[in-house]
Amino acid sequence: MAAKKQTDALVVNRRARHDYDLRDTYNVGIILSGPEVKAARNGHVSLKGSYVTLKGGELWLINASFSVLHSRPGSSERTVDTGARKLLAKKSEIAQLVAAKDQGLTIVPLSMTTRTRYIKLSIASAKGKKMHDKRETIKRRDQEREAKRAIAGRNT
Repeated sequence: MAAKKQTDALVVNRRARHDYDLRDTYNVGIILSGPEVKAARNGHVSLKGSYVTLKGGELWLINASFSVLHSRPGSSERTVDTGARKLLAKKSEIAQLVAAKDQGLTIVPLSMTTRTRYIKLSIASAKGKKMHDKRETIKRRDQEREAKRAIAGRNT
């Protein structure tokens, strides 16, 4: 019998890299209930529009959507839960994030991974981009892509 391959459900916040200029990144744990863990492992999580805040010296994930399956007999109903969830980080990391917050930076979630038995959240301190910064980033990315195509075209 072949062993069942576990998929690495990786939930990515695609808007974070577009809307923010990312600075320092951290990997932190997250406290979830049983149905929320199942939803995370199946990839039924959305980090779009979510952010991290500090309350009482603790990190909290706000506005992340978990599509939780209710296991009532004869029902396969899902509800979306957007409650606050506590994040687990080292005191030194929390102190660095407090300093970043005092400088006016935002803390945004980048991705959630379930590779190991623990569910980890990757967060970053970031500064919001203005519209002209976003346009410049897109233009630079397109120029780099064209340059790579031109180099690849010459090598063939």
